Amino acid sequence: MKTSLLAVALLGACAGAAHAQTSVQVYGNLDAGIVKRSSQNVSIGKRSANTLGFKGTEELGNGLKALFQLETRYEPDTGSAEIGPDGNGRRLFQGQSRVGLQGDFGMLRIGRGLTPFHETIGAFEPFHAIETAGGFYTDLSVAGYSSQPLDPIGSASNRWSNAVWYNSPVVNGFQLNTAIATKENNGAVAIIGRGSAAAPQYAAGTEASTNPFSISGTYNNGPAALMAAYERNAVESKVWSIGASVNPTPELKLMGTFTRLDEDNTRLFNTDTSSWVVGANYTVGPGKFLAGYGQKDTDGLEKVKQLSLGYEYSLSKRTYLYFDVSRKKGVPAAPGTINQYDIGIHHTF
Repeated sequence: MKTSLLAVALLGACAGAAHAQTSVQVYGNLDAGIVKRSSQNVSIGKRSANTLGFKGTEELGNGLKALFQLETRYEPDTGSAEIGPDGNGRRLFQGQSRVGLQGDFGMLRIGRGLTPFHETIGAFEPFHAIETAGGFYTDLSVAGYSSQPLDPIGSASNRWSNAVWYNSPVVNGFQLNTAIATKENNGAVAIIGRGSAAAPQYAAGTEASTNPFSISGTYNNGPAALMAAYERNAVESKVWSIGASVNPTPELKLMGTFTRLDEDNTRLFNTDTSSWVVGANYTVGPGKFLAGYGQKDTDGLEKVKQLSLGYEYSLSKRTYLYFDVSRKKGVPAAPGTINQYDIGIHHTF
């Protein structure tokens, strides 16, 4: 009897130790609302990408841990996989699919995820880097740049597949973030570029001409933060950006970015684009006001100008209501002014 009790106690202790050394978390968010955009009917839509993710760590000893993260994205109105601009469903783990190691040396990961450039600049965008057309993150903040032009039409433009990431430890507020991807083509249609329809510069299925890479540096010191980033994609477009933010009071955050894009390798005209965005967040009780203004200037084209205002009202730490209004002018694909309004609810779990 004593032997059986001892065995049960030992098994319980081992199970407790294993549980303490391994951590797995289920997380995500659900965002749904009513959206109205110029020339479009009122529809059920979203303000930010809806995600369901799994992430975890395993302690390996001597300060070393293994880690993983899988993140899928879906549409709130239908429950289907996230739909791209082309109307087609995206890959299963569209958001992220990475595994790696972390220790005193920093963090090393392999798989699919945001590039350091996009991940860094998102912290300096007044609408929290959500991918709404009413915000600045997907266009003006990055000067219209795409990290993966050789992926199928409709794919997210701010992530790499088949890549390796390294994030340094934070030292006195400074951190270095880098990534490099393979030359694999992931199914893009032909890119005419400097060629012709009969002989495109990048034919369908063509391998990249170079290994894409991205690097960013950040500095955080109390109420102030700075960033600088540079990235080159698979067709040798190059983008760099600087940004800063400051909290003059606990309630107020001011921020701004400047970005420069060079597409000389794939364009005969309109090769250079510069953009800037300034913004602010102001918290009053359970509410937060969001405001931003920016311009994008491509050589030889009309300037794109955008003004966006938003308001969030927190019902709890995980749930808030929102209302946004945005006015954008000078978009080449949509002459005139584009007005967008949305109202909805966002829940994080």
